[in-house]
Amino acid sequence: MEGLFELGGQATGGSQGSLSSADHASAPLAVRMRPRSLDELVGQAQLRAPGSPLRQLIEGDKSLSLLLWGPPGTGKTTIASIVSRQTDRRFVEVSAVSAGVKEVRAAIDSARAELVATGRETVLFVDEVHRFSKAQQDALLPGVENRWVTLVAATTENPYFSVISPLLSRSLLLRLESLTEDDIRGVLERALTDERGLAGGFTIADDALDHLVRLAGGDARRSLTYLEAAAGAAASQGHDKIDLGTAETAVDTAAVRYDRDGDQHYDVISAFIKSVRGSDADAALHYLARMMEAGEDPRFIARRLMILASEDVGLADPTALTTAVAAAQTVQLIGMPEAQLTLAHATLALAVAPKSNAVTTAIGAALADVRAGRIGQVPAHLRDAHYGGAKKLGHGTAYRYAHDEPFGIAEQQYLPDVLAEATYYEPKEIGAESAIKERWERVRAIIRGTGRSPSKGPR
Repeated sequence: MEGLFELGGQATGGSQGSLSSADHASAPLAVRMRPRSLDELVGQAQLRAPGSPLRQLIEGDKSLSLLLWGPPGTGKTTIASIVSRQTDRRFVEVSAVSAGVKEVRAAIDSARAELVATGRETVLFVDEVHRFSKAQQDALLPGVENRWVTLVAATTENPYFSVISPLLSRSLLLRLESLTEDDIRGVLERALTDERGLAGGFTIADDALDHLVRLAGGDARRSLTYLEAAAGAAASQGHDKIDLGTAETAVDTAAVRYDRDGDQHYDVISAFIKSVRGSDADAALHYLARMMEAGEDPRFIARRLMILASEDVGLADPTALTTAVAAAQTVQLIGMPEAQLTLAHATLALAVAPKSNAVTTAIGAALADVRAGRIGQVPAHLRDAHYGGAKKLGHGTAYRYAHDEPFGIAEQQYLPDVLAEATYYEPKEIGAESAIKERWERVRAIIRGTGRSPSKGPR
């Protein structure tokens, strides 16, 4: 049936499936190097620990339905392959791109018939389950609920938004983390020497290896694809060593001169922040592109944008911080490369926004006074009056409730005596802060009794 396939090709443990039959000599390097056991799986230490759900499913032969959530190239399909190899279950794969409700139900019915006739269980692998409609996901429920199938579903999208609640509640959600650069380096080094990979036929220069690691962006499959292309380019030139030039040519991407732990890291992020602060959107995008191409952690960039939103934009555009926080959350949810659009969106929004450092100077001035010892006692009328004896101490007795006053603002002292005339926040006449400046000056005048007018309150 279209979208549903169960292929032969006996694998270890007697399981079947398209994944287990793809490790032939002409298969892509990423397929040939796919780990065959949990012990070979790179990264994901939390999933490989003794007693973990994956161990129970594979080694303890328990029936557990799993939802695997993680960025591309972190091992979701590999885990399905390991399950197909190492358990004595039938292996059926459903394509979320092309299978319909009819195909899903057929897979469930087939698994149920096999279970009744022979007692043999079926692993049903659904890749990109977030592409399934609600009706298609509903069709999986009877098989999962009655354990006619062991569902292994993979998704790069947040399942709390893309998978229906009944399926979530009947499955164990496993979060796969992005692979580190050391993980990717280990994958490439093993592929260079392993008999299933390049079998020692090529060596690679350190700078070329670093380049491939950076380009992979935590995606093991991508890193192996790049290595295979680089090895092919070297072979076509009659070489058995992959140098940086060959690696750059093979993947059509020049190595960005950028050391994530050295001067370039600090210089480029500094130039990026200063360009956004200086409202040069073009320069900001250039430095953003350099960081992204070099494999900089997008979460680091997003964090710096959040800081900048308060430090350099502030109340000149009150939506700047909201934009930056939303970008950081989006980066966390979807990862790269899609998140590059979100980072560009936030960078442009902050670059073209009106700028004010009034928030920065205000908190700086307040902190300076506190650190200098200008603290003083909290005025008695502002102190806590909710405990026995507080009134005898005069706490709260002269407090004026702001909501009972004209314009909702009471004339009374809020600062300690030693700071009674202190002024920290000085809004600028830039962007939205110009309106805030006018209102704040009127409010402060009312509070301090220097310009109260019953007929003309703050707007």
